[in-house]
Amino acid sequence: MLELLPDGSPRFKSVVVLVARQNGKSMLSVVLALFFMYVLGRELVVGTAQDLDVAEEIWQEAVDIVEENPELNALKLKVSKVNGKKFLELTSGERYKVKAANRRAGRGLSGDLILLDELREHQTWEAWGAITKTTTARALALVLAMSNAGDATSVVLRYLRKLAHAALGDPDGLGDPAEVLADEEEGAELLEEYDFEDDTLGIFEWSAPPGMAKTDRTGWAMANPSLGYTITERTLAAFCRTDPEWTFRTENLCQWSDTTLEGPFPPGTWESGFPARAEDDDALLEDEPLSKIRKKSPIRWGVELSHDRTRACIGVAGWRKDGSAHVEVVASRYGTDWLVAWFTERAEKYDGIEIALQTRGAPISSMHDELAAIPGVTIHKWEGAEMGRGTGAFYDAVTMPGGSRIRHNRQPLLDVAAAVAVTKPSADTWLWDRSKSPADIGPLLAVNAAYWALTMIEEPPPKSAYEDYDLMVA
Repeated sequence: MLELLPDGSPRFKSVVVLVARQNGKSMLSVVLALFFMYVLGRELVVGTAQDLDVAEEIWQEAVDIVEENPELNALKLKVSKVNGKKFLELTSGERYKVKAANRRAGRGLSGDLILLDELREHQTWEAWGAITKTTTARALALVLAMSNAGDATSVVLRYLRKLAHAALGDPDGLGDPAEVLADEEEGAELLEEYDFEDDTLGIFEWSAPPGMAKTDRTGWAMANPSLGYTITERTLAAFCRTDPEWTFRTENLCQWSDTTLEGPFPPGTWESGFPARAEDDDALLEDEPLSKIRKKSPIRWGVELSHDRTRACIGVAGWRKDGSAHVEVVASRYGTDWLVAWFTERAEKYDGIEIALQTRGAPISSMHDELAAIPGVTIHKWEGAEMGRGTGAFYDAVTMPGGSRIRHNRQPLLDVAAAVAVTKPSADTWLWDRSKSPADIGPLLAVNAAYWALTMIEEPPPKSAYEDYDLMVA
């Protein structure tokens, strides 16, 4: 990890360490922090974690080591233990500060070592972008990200791991790193920032290979370098027996889950909506079947805004050949100024379209008048009792015994929203809660609205055949 190039500069600028729980990640952070301060004489170490308490615990371990060692303690100038302003400073000026992992982390600072613990909890790029850019003017700086395996919401860690694995020949068959990003613009920016020919990103991973049985003790050893030292086989055997499968795999085998360990839908139900190979699935993309809407199916649209109004999302719903519904996200962009032009173009091309829209209290309600004024657009107001009815019907269709009656292709933007959405009570029903969900659930709300309009509004006689709607149409 600290390998040097012939000119004395560090080979790696960013390093990802992946290992199962309780294998010494925190102690590695402590040792590196003190090494950079006492041995290398680097000016600033910044420790972060999604939970500030975790970063402060690691910082406290470093302070304890310093204060218990006479030689180290002799070089200590000051320790501040004020909540939110903790730091360790040496007589020669080196400092170790603690910051929360958020969009303001480290702004105004220039860091030489950035410690990001539990990177799996970073569900957006805001904290990563803020804290890592403190190293821009430091030629010898290192960003160290540590974690066990993540899940569908671990956007930053998934991307960095896929990028590193791509440089290694894609040993786990992970595919294109850009697929985990929310939109093409972000993907393009990050692919420009990280060149596949560049070796400044390092990965050090201890994990059981994909597909290995959770009871295979060879995999236990591969994911737990502390096995036989601080971790016993008996302990892992107990976890293997008592934990749900993917809790054990993620926490103790450092294996990745395509979903989340907790979410609004029972485990496996959202995934059951991914298309299975069938005779009527004749459109293949890289040997993977695709779900699609049949020709002449009525099509309904849903549009939503994120809770902070930064991103608008459009979903669509229609019927498949087998009678189940197909939903997908067809557009997601920053702001709202593009929505009117987007729908105007399609209303003209297809002689009218029908949009489901929340018109009371929701962020998107402010767009009602502009969208309703578009010639050929019909607005279906999704409000009141219909909100609970439509949400419940969508949930029931996804969780139906025998497999979901709502089909959808793999779309990270939609899959993450479905994996993390939080609910809230509403009279005798419940609704999706934008404000308390840890990620933007606008994509889920958009396809839910479209599905409601497709299934719960009386269908007039068809006026035309829909052939091409910028989506998968059979």
